[in-house]
Amino acid sequence: MRFTLAGMTEPAKPATEVVLDAKGLRALAHPLRVELVNLLRRHGPSTATRLADLLGVNSGTASYHLRRLGAAGFVEEDTERGNARERWWRPVHQITRLADVDLAEREPEATLTYLQAVSASYHLRVQQALNAFDTMPRDWRRMFDLSSRSLRLTTGEAERLRDELDEVLDRYRRDAPEAVAPEGAERLSLITLFLPDLEES
Repeated sequence: MRFTLAGMTEPAKPATEVVLDAKGLRALAHPLRVELVNLLRRHGPSTATRLADLLGVNSGTASYHLRRLGAAGFVEEDTERGNARERWWRPVHQITRLADVDLAEREPEATLTYLQAVSASYHLRVQQALNAFDTMPRDWRRMFDLSSRSLRLTTGEAERLRDELDEVLDRYRRDAPEAVAPEGAERLSLITLFLPDLEES
């Protein structure tokens, strides 16, 4: 997911992206829904039962939240799979953008709840990687990186930096269930955080 409060300067979104409106923001302002969307985007279509097992909740809870996500347009039923007893779900988009600072100001509670859910999802992904570090192949352990750099930038410089990082990342293969990757390619999570520290100002 991508979360950029960039006002109205955000470029037009590709078909694989969704820019949040108020309805979508409120629908995703729940940690379980953020994780359900993440799992479907990373692993492809699945059932409520399978997703519930991965998330440690009961299938009724997963089904309820999938229906809410479906009503908001984030997931849809995969009619090519399943049967009368079991519904399959798939993601509608691969990327979510929160790109309207006015929306964030109009919906402060939903925005904060949503961003906290995203932050928790990132934290979980880091913990899972750390838990697997000892058994990770050596070449991938060598690539493992947790780093932090403190920069002193204007908002214009920060925006240019973000755009330059996007250009670099766009040169590489996006992770999706249908992605065709060479032998030896593994899933890699790259999480970028632009965190203004304004207490000194």
